[in-house]
Parts: sequence; C-alpha cells; structure tokens
Amino acid sequence: MVDSQFKKGILELCVLGVLFQEMSYGYEIYKKVSSEMEISESTIYPILRRLVKQGYIDTVKKSSQSGPPRKYYTLSAKGLGYYQSQKKSWRQLTNHVERLIGGKL
Repeated sequence: MVDSQFKKGILELCVLGVLFQEMSYGYEIYKKVSSEMEISESTIYPILRRLVKQGYIDTVKKSSQSGPPRKYYTLSAKGLGYYQSQKKSWRQLTNHVERLIGGKL
C-alpha cells in the first residue's frame, strides 16, 4: 500500500498523464487513476479545478448519450510543457531514490 503523502505528491502528474493520452471527463480520469492506485473520486476534482485555474488544462462540454453534457478535460499547450517538465523531474527523482534505497551506491 502506498502512503497517502506519496499519493498526494504524484496524483497531479498522474492526472496530467491520463490527459496526455486522451481527452477525458472527471469520472473517467478517476477510473483510470484508481485502476493503478487506491484513491477516492473526490480527490480528482480539486486537482482538475486547480489545473484549469493554472492554465494547464482546458475544458470543453460535450453531449452525452447517457445524460447531461459532460465536461471534458484536455491538456493545454502550457500544460503539455508542464507535464513534460514534471515527468522529467519525476524520473530523475525516482532514479536518485532508487539508487539510494536499492543499494546501488
């Protein structure tokens, strides 16, 4: 099980990663992230709102066959650059940590 503090630090990157792959609506993002780690649905929406406010993701409403229109999220150009930068930082960090805890000093 992953500690909740670790999860909080990486959830934003996970959300951006999902949106890098394809435009998605909130519940769909939750399902994709929760298939890999234990989170609650209510965790995703504050992250989405913050990323929209920061200009990293855009929204568009699309009609739905199963109810009212859905709000879809997609990476903005600014968000794509941010995602790539954060992913690079994450990989560097995990490489350093792995060397320290993996005994490869």
